[in-house]
Amino acid sequence: MAEAITIARPYAVAVFAIAKEKDELKGWSDLLALLAQCVADPKMQSIITSPAVSDEQVVTLLADISGELMSVDARNFLALLAENNRLQLLAYIAVIFEELRAEAEHTMTADVTTARALTSEQESNIAAALKKRTGRDVTLITTIDDSLLGGAIIRAGDLIIDGSALGKLNRLANAII
Repeated sequence: MAEAITIARPYAVAVFAIAKEKDELKGWSDLLALLAQCVADPKMQSIITSPAVSDEQVVTLLADISGELMSVDARNFLALLAENNRLQLLAYIAVIFEELRAEAEHTMTADVTTARALTSEQESNIAAALKKRTGRDVTLITTIDDSLLGGAIIRAGDLIIDGSALGKLNRLANAII
């Protein structure tokens, strides 16, 4: 996996530069997500790896699937990936692209896991606190996990805050031992 990310990074950086220059970050983001999903499909994998299907045919197929999202630059990018046998890296390219986009737009996504559903006021307070701490606009993705007993676990990039009752009990148990 680390090797794939290393190989994917220059492609992601290059496509990000193109997207930023043309002010098309959202469009490229949508396109890369769609393409990553397409190439992950087992049927598409068999087409991509088939010696009976040319690179141009694969690019044309992906362009047809992408519809309006496909631009000349995007088609050229796909052709380059196909020529270098790198289409399988699209999922990694999409992830790296999103990281670069979030950095450029000063945004981030935070996963908040709670024992009970949050009120909109609580969500706003958490988002505001994270914005103050990180200096970025924060979008929350909330999930409920009854096993936490209470409190919340917040994951925002490299930042992890475990304020759950279960986490506190575990820390207490480790301190006693």
